[in-house]
Amino acid sequence: MSDFTISLVCCTQVIQNEIAQGVSQKSVGLTYAMAMVSESRGDDAPDWKAINAAIMAKWGFRGLERVKRRAWRLIEGKEQP
Repeated sequence: MSDFTISLVCCTQVIQNEIAQGVSQKSVGLTYAMAMVSESRGDDAPDWKAINAAIMAKWGFRGLERVKRRAWRLIEGKEQP
């Protein structure tokens, strides 16, 4: 994923909406990775506290660990989207 630039706008709202719509942890992990490498700044920067709270409210701490692990594996090129 590091071969190109990603600018995911409204990262926090996108992830919260995915969770509310019943998207899988695997898919949320992809969006989480995009938010991590996004060039969004200022008011559009990801609110990690809110994002992590939404994930934990849906899937608990273990779910948050799985989402983060997938995100890092995608960023490191160890997993395909």
